[in-house]
Amino acid sequence: MSSRHGGAARSDDPYFPQHGNGGYRVAHYDLELDYKPLPGRLDGRARITAVATQTLPSFTLDLEQFRVARVAVNGKPAKFSLRSGKLHVHPARAVHSGAEFVVDVRYVGTPRPVRSTWGDLGWEQLDEGALVASQPTGAPSWFPCNDHPSDKATYRIAVTTATPYTVVANGKLVSRRVGASATTWVYEHASPMPTYLATVQIGPYELVPFRSHGGSVPQRAAVPAGLMKRFRHDFADQPAMMETFEELFGPYPFGEYAVVIVDEDLDVPVEAHGLSIFGRNHVDGHRGSERLIAHELAHQWFGNCVTLGSWRDIWLNEGFAAYSEWLWSERSGGDSAGAHAARVRARLATLPQDLVLADPGAARMFDDRVYRRGALTVHALRVVLDDGPFFALLRDWVATYRDSVATTADFVALAERHAGRSLKSLFDAWLFAPKLPVLPQPGA
Repeated sequence: MSSRHGGAARSDDPYFPQHGNGGYRVAHYDLELDYKPLPGRLDGRARITAVATQTLPSFTLDLEQFRVARVAVNGKPAKFSLRSGKLHVHPARAVHSGAEFVVDVRYVGTPRPVRSTWGDLGWEQLDEGALVASQPTGAPSWFPCNDHPSDKATYRIAVTTATPYTVVANGKLVSRRVGASATTWVYEHASPMPTYLATVQIGPYELVPFRSHGGSVPQRAAVPAGLMKRFRHDFADQPAMMETFEELFGPYPFGEYAVVIVDEDLDVPVEAHGLSIFGRNHVDGHRGSERLIAHELAHQWFGNCVTLGSWRDIWLNEGFAAYSEWLWSERSGGDSAGAHAARVRARLATLPQDLVLADPGAARMFDDRVYRRGALTVHALRVVLDDGPFFALLRDWVATYRDSVATTADFVALAERHAGRSLKSLFDAWLFAPKLPVLPQPGA
């Protein structure tokens, strides 16, 4: 993050320099949200606990299109202005470098998604309720934040809304206060997470547990009543997926895992910290989206527990999640990862050879080639290392960078440590050159 004196209103991320802020690190977000679904009005209070990394006569937060009623720093009113997606805060006294400080923001308005190359991001009003899918830059659509993946924090999210609705957010449900017309749901998430993975889901859902198959991870779902039968069939193997991925990647990194089935079609499912969101089109009664169920679950290790340090490293999220689809396939009686890899490489070979996986550019960070070539890179590494060292590497990756951030350079260094030799030629070809390499062959 940038460290210009006074606190920068820009980050140093080359893909989204307008998101993220310099001069401090956030430790905790405490959000109190009162949402009225029919008018779509959100009345919010955010209490942000942070630590200054330099002296701050002023600083900024990312926030979109709300009316800010009050800002206080360490309990004292602060001057502020909101313009161009930045809340500029001028505390009564400068915050000294190394000091912890608390920012209180009261804001109100109708949250609207942030427009982007990939469509609307962030808080979206539904016919009944709301959903939040923020990746990569939608978090400022619903709360003031330091919107950069490298700044992970713990959260408390309290949502008050109409009593007929169910609220699901990140973490553990610690209380629910039911009133005649409104109910307050309080979730606490003790694992540090980036802003883009924070979420709130509001709708007429039924909360149901999964059968755990003897596993130790609590799993639950929020499902519209009319989709329950199809959901129970399509997601029946998710507990077995959890056990498989724990064996391959190490223990599940959070306290529990939830899925939400939205009663609307979604282009793709969306991962959040400790939960995933699917559309009604992803429950067809024929397990047509089983690979996507595996993909989103795998993100809890790759992307959520270990988070990319910069958006250019997006392959570390999507390549490993895509490869996990193939791992589940071979573990559940389907095609092997090698068979999937051969087909995908043949398909990618017919496409333009102009994407550098380790730095695809902001416009192409969600290009399908990032997912598929990322998975091929992981498979190539598996072939070169053999299964024993390869899966030891994956478990070490998650354990080493648990609840933290990591980069492509970090992964390359750890892979070479497990290989006991340089892997420069392999990674240069797969990560840093646009031409699609030939897959290595076992035993070669």
